Amino acid sequence: MTRKRAFLLFGIGMAVLLIVGFVVGAIGSKMFGLGSSFLPEPGIHLAPDPVFPASVRDSVVGYRVADKKTDDHGEAQTTDSAEGDHGKEEEHHGLGLMQFAVTNTLLSAWLTSIVMLVLFISAGRKPKAIPTRLQALVEIMFEAVLNFSASVLGPEMGRRVFPVVATIFFFVLFNAWIAIFLIPIYQAVGYGAYDETLGQFKLATHLIRPAGTDVNMPLALALISFVFVEYWGFRAHSFGYLKKFFAFGELRKGPAGLIGVFVGILELLSELVRVVSFTFRLFGNMTAGEILVVMFTFLVPFVATQFVFGLELLVGLVQAVIFAGLTLVFLSVAVSHEEH
Repeated sequence: MTRKRAFLLFGIGMAVLLIVGFVVGAIGSKMFGLGSSFLPEPGIHLAPDPVFPASVRDSVVGYRVADKKTDDHGEAQTTDSAEGDHGKEEEHHGLGLMQFAVTNTLLSAWLTSIVMLVLFISAGRKPKAIPTRLQALVEIMFEAVLNFSASVLGPEMGRRVFPVVATIFFFVLFNAWIAIFLIPIYQAVGYGAYDETLGQFKLATHLIRPAGTDVNMPLALALISFVFVEYWGFRAHSFGYLKKFFAFGELRKGPAGLIGVFVGILELLSELVRVVSFTFRLFGNMTAGEILVVMFTFLVPFVATQFVFGLELLVGLVQAVIFAGLTLVFLSVAVSHEEH
């Protein structure tokens, strides 16, 4: 009976929070005439923002504080201005070519790497014949990726490429999942200024932002995957691997050989396009997911957002599987390529 009452109270509490979240959210506030919503309207900035050092952060980002003014017709106007001695209008500049700064997305990538290292080192530091729960969990994760690699490349080759493929898989997965679990934190922690018009503190930039929403991280992973595939292609076929792309030997067959040369050029283009497709597939899905979660939290806070979190957990897993899976498939093609 006690357990049933606990579940009943939990269900009632969730239902109350769901109703309250709808009422105080942006949608409910407009419907019931409550004025402003419980959460301020979020701002989405695609470019990563520097957070350290402070001088770079202030010069590049400024403070995005809205100054509401009234024109001659009595209508509210909103302009973005930067906090400074001269009160000049804010301009968002990117980092200079020789300018270094730690961005919020870079901090997120570092945090992901630290979590991965702590988890895997803790699980494998003192392995036991009867594994602990943490050791068993990590072994299951590793075995799943190893079996996945072996199913595409075979047992021997699967083991040889496992370290890089597993690193790509777990980095993409942990990056996506950590971003979801940290959403209630990183959306409220950052740098900003007090807006006297609104009477509240307004964030200028978040301290941590999901690394997948920065195109540099997906691009770096895409380049690693590309170089890894080409390395194994050369290792398996030496310089004969280039015949796949530069089939000029086909010209000895006469005019019909032009088809082989054209196909080789198409193969080279498709090989290079993989970097672009890998990059923007991951970047687009991660960015869209963050925007969906942030906007849904603004529209209907509290319980309703949990359904979006569950969806994003699935999306993160799917993206990790796709990225690692396509790397394995392209690697299999590069290694098993034969001249026909």
